[in-house]
Amino acid sequence: MDMQAFNDAQAARRARLMMLQQSIRYVLLFAVGLVMLYPLIWLVGASFKTNSEIFAGAGFLPRNPTLDGYIHGWQTSTPYTFGRFFWNSFLIILPKVIGTAISCTLAAYAFARFDFPLKKVFFVSVIAILLLPNVVTRIPQYILFRDFGWLDTFLPLWVPSALAGDAFFVFMLVQFLRSLPSDMEEAARVDGANSLQTLLYIVVPMLAPALISVCLFQFMWTMNDFLGPLIYLSSVDKYPVSLALKLSIDTTEAFEWNRILAMSVLTIAPALIIFFAAQRYFIEGISAGGVKG
Repeated sequence: MDMQAFNDAQAARRARLMMLQQSIRYVLLFAVGLVMLYPLIWLVGASFKTNSEIFAGAGFLPRNPTLDGYIHGWQTSTPYTFGRFFWNSFLIILPKVIGTAISCTLAAYAFARFDFPLKKVFFVSVIAILLLPNVVTRIPQYILFRDFGWLDTFLPLWVPSALAGDAFFVFMLVQFLRSLPSDMEEAARVDGANSLQTLLYIVVPMLAPALISVCLFQFMWTMNDFLGPLIYLSSVDKYPVSLALKLSIDTTEAFEWNRILAMSVLTIAPALIIFFAAQRYFIEGISAGGVKG
């Protein structure tokens, strides 16, 4: 009986110790998460503050909430509202995301499933492009697009990506395809399906998590791209939101920070919404893309 009581006491002590460890772990995770998320939380709270209250303290809760930052920030200092700049961003993002998904899938499928002359040379070239800094190619690309007559248009911002110009996504999809078994593809070919049909009806459904990750990455990178539009666009009516935010900052006079913060909140909102909506597929695509079959 004493031994039974001793065992029960030991079990209760282990349970309390485990509960304590879990509590400490959750407290630490909450603290670290709060530190990482606080700038975003402060950004949202500061967008409802007046310009003078923003610099009054580090707290994120506004004393007198106001929508002036959103109302006046949406109008901008140009003849165009932020709706125009969001539409411009959409005109860049939509063809870029769709073109990236299609072209990178075709290129990755060719590298992963077919043997052709100079295959290794081409794949090494893809890796070399992946390691090449973007700043090295800025001037040659600018000269090329200038000769094409594409300056001050959206074409330089999405056409290269629609032609599998993003080596990172090609490499990512190749790694994902190598982790997939080819049994179903071979069965489809036995049933008479050609390579394109096999890709569309067999490979693409299995490739969905990686494709969602590719589209999500491309969406966020394009939404946040500042240098590309700055180089190729010169007309204000064609600016995306990344350049439109800069229009609100005038170094020659005081400017309203609450307007900038309010528009920044609206700018990052689409990326956050899409990320959390596709989070499960995004994590699955990233984790599986790093496994080599």
